Amino acid sequence: MSRYENPIFCALDTTDLEWAVALAHELRGHVGGVKLGLEFFYAHGRDGYGRVADAGLPVFLDLKLHDIPNTVAGGLSSLADLEPAIVNVHAGGGGAMMRAAAGAVSSGQTQVIAVTILTSLDSGDLTEIGFREGAANEHALSLARLTKASGLAGVVCSTHDLTAIRGELGADFLTVVPGIRPAGADNEDQKRIATPAWAVKTGADILVIGRPITRADDPVAAAQALAAECRDALDA
Repeated sequence: MSRYENPIFCALDTTDLEWAVALAHELRGHVGGVKLGLEFFYAHGRDGYGRVADAGLPVFLDLKLHDIPNTVAGGLSSLADLEPAIVNVHAGGGGAMMRAAAGAVSSGQTQVIAVTILTSLDSGDLTEIGFREGAANEHALSLARLTKASGLAGVVCSTHDLTAIRGELGADFLTVVPGIRPAGADNEDQKRIATPAWAVKTGADILVIGRPITRADDPVAAAQALAAECRDALDA
């Protein structure tokens, strides 16, 4: 069961600042938070972040930092005053990098988490880049273990990896899950996906959902329907 009353964070993946700000205000009270990623932050930076944050929703700043420990620590330190609810790095950067990331964010307002394996990658993709064939779930769990040992609050992971991660690392370890699609929706560029109901029943704390909300004719109605699906799944 999610620790959040509304586990849905809407992904505002756009360079259109006014649209993102308007949608964040429109969705207030209907989603648990919003996610701002590379596309938005590269275009609009701190000022754009601030305008979206003014809507009053928690913000997941999805920058996926991955560099040497000192560089990642410096990057996070420079953003610390924004006080996002969540910010992330790549677990593949290693334990030293993640420990540096944890140490760079002193505010209790911000949770630092790590990406295990992108939901756009499947086992075939991992084999192509040099991992052992069929090792996606095993590799995700190994990275999640390292993330927790490095002092981070949780991970971004696929629903396919949730059961093992939740079972081994416990209920207090934050799980943020992208690749969420309502039944019958187009997968688009995602491969390891699941429905909202399946994700929350499997143990996801936060569901990152973008296009099923942002491309809907009525984004508020779409967000409400997704939240209702999550509630019904947990009540079943």
